[in-house]
Amino acid sequence: MIKINLLPYREKEKKENLKHQIIVLSGSLMLFLLIILAVHLYFSMSIKGLEMKIREADAKLVVLNKKVGDIEGFKKDKKELEQKLGVINSLETDRLFPIRMLDEINMLLPAKEAWLEKITQKGQEVRIEGMAKDNSTVARFMKSMEKVEYVQSVELVVSREKEVVGVKLQQFILTCVMKQGI
Repeated sequence: MIKINLLPYREKEKKENLKHQIIVLSGSLMLFLLIILAVHLYFSMSIKGLEMKIREADAKLVVLNKKVGDIEGFKKDKKELEQKLGVINSLETDRLFPIRMLDEINMLLPAKEAWLEKITQKGQEVRIEGMAKDNSTVARFMKSMEKVEYVQSVELVVSREKEVVGVKLQQFILTCVMKQGI
């Protein structure tokens, strides 16, 4: 005998299988949405933290740039001050040079045989004008000037005979180039 089952067990099974699949699918979807939400929150928090660090770094950068500007100003002031000190030091070392030079010239000038009329200085060049008894006196004076430590070179510009109160004398003009830094 053939038995026929009239109960729709396959349809019931299909419905239960469909319910089960819908529950699994909706559970998976809910889990997926929760994971996406968690990832979104994590990245949002990370972005906020990084933005806060960027704002702090920018604020610190502004402070440091101000300090760098101050340091650059100090370096500029220091450089100007060093230049001023250099000028002062050079003036201090050169302050006694004219006195030493005149004293040296006075000591080298042959007494009662020559005298000076004019001394001018332009930069490193000193021009000496004077009168001497004869050419040999001028030559001795030039040789002794060449031996002075701060004189680089001595050159005779003019030497001519001139009569003064009936006496024949040698009028001379010398140029001396001074060494730098003395």
